[in-house]
Amino acid sequence: MTGIHRVQLLIGGEWREAASGATLTILDPATEEPVTIAPQAGREDTQRAIEAAHAAFASWRRTPPWERSRLLREAARLLATRSEEVARQLTLEVGKPIAQSRAEVQAAVECIDWYADEARRIYGESLPGRAPGQRFETQYEPVGVVAAFTAWNFPVVLQARKIAPALAAGCTVVCRPAEEGTGAVALLVRCFLDAGLPAGVVNMLTGLPQEISETVMDSELVRKVSFTGSIPVGQYLIRRSADTVKRISMELGGHAPVIVHEDVDVEQVAKASVAGKFRNAGQVCVSPTRFFVHRRLKDAFVAHFVAEARKLRLGHGLDPATDVGPLINRRRLAFIEKLVDDTRRDGACLVLGGGRPAGMNRGFFFEPTVFDDVPDEARAMREEPFGPIALISPFDSFEEAIARANALPYGLAAYTFTNSLRLARRTIDALETGIVGVNTFVAATAEMPFGGVKHSGFGRENGRQGILDYLNVKFANIVM
Repeated sequence: MTGIHRVQLLIGGEWREAASGATLTILDPATEEPVTIAPQAGREDTQRAIEAAHAAFASWRRTPPWERSRLLREAARLLATRSEEVARQLTLEVGKPIAQSRAEVQAAVECIDWYADEARRIYGESLPGRAPGQRFETQYEPVGVVAAFTAWNFPVVLQARKIAPALAAGCTVVCRPAEEGTGAVALLVRCFLDAGLPAGVVNMLTGLPQEISETVMDSELVRKVSFTGSIPVGQYLIRRSADTVKRISMELGGHAPVIVHEDVDVEQVAKASVAGKFRNAGQVCVSPTRFFVHRRLKDAFVAHFVAEARKLRLGHGLDPATDVGPLINRRRLAFIEKLVDDTRRDGACLVLGGGRPAGMNRGFFFEPTVFDDVPDEARAMREEPFGPIALISPFDSFEEAIARANALPYGLAAYTFTNSLRLARRTIDALETGIVGVNTFVAATAEMPFGGVKHSGFGRENGRQGILDYLNVKFANIVM
């Protein structure tokens, strides 16, 4: 096991093994070989981390905003200087092509840097009261200890989106990355520690989720939970939060529609759609998946889409020639195989892919897969694929496209392509979603809010809005 990355828990400023001594092994999804060994934290470790965060909160909340800003800026600088090491570990653990890993690390740098500024911009209000000598004032205060649970598909930037605004607000953090991606997140967390963050302000737990999450949800000391992951787990955490009345924010699943209006350059849109769809092998919560294409353009769109998708090269993410890496694990591979079989039985026409690539018997690879004329009743049109599957079907009218796009309980991201500003604005206004891309598949930037509606969750990350989820509002009625 030489060359394997070894991770420890971070509790109260100290790196340590789990109290039980238990560990878990993370596999490279492209080779199925071990790449990381991490402790498996239990209830005792979790309670220690919570208590460390609670103890550190008393002084961290009083740390001046300019000092919090300085420490965040230094953490961003350190992450930028270590970006290649973090990106490489990220690719080894989750399989994405190295260029995409580098882009994710850069996005994390930008997020931390953004909240270094926002730490100094937590503005209250002051206004005259109703009587002489009276003032009404509001001020913002940190909520307290924050638990940050994140998914494996973008492990570094997802943790940065939670840790950075929490620290900027004056909160302390207990973070738990998904098992996959643990080593990359440990490298991120080390940047905060090496920047000079006081002991206990950030703590990291690794391991299987049940004991960690149950201990967190039972604790009165944890005042907020921020979660990125599946809808069923999010629903469980929402129910459990009621017992201790925790603040929660949820970034849950998506099943993004793409509405392609009839006034576009169909070849150009198809090429952009392939790049957007197969990023991270389609394992993206905002991945474009349900392509509603105007009937006049649909056949040409399918032809160009398939031609472009055929060019994609599958392989190990560390190979710079790789366009599409593996799925994250064997469970996801089995899920995608079953979903493809069900979609064919549901009446869709398979026009590309549909199975494991020939000659790639190690790793969890699956071909870029395209279905045409997919009925709305098909399982894949109703359930988030979270994989390299594109579903294409025609529409005849604006009203039809909107009704089908909005038909699901998901509401995270949606996309539309048109050369008409009037039609773009009409589409934006009609879509029931938290994010809309117009002529682009870029759905997240550090300076703008990210989040969904309906079953896709609530609360926002990034942007000036992101810090508000970590703050309580206090009103003072002052009579002198």
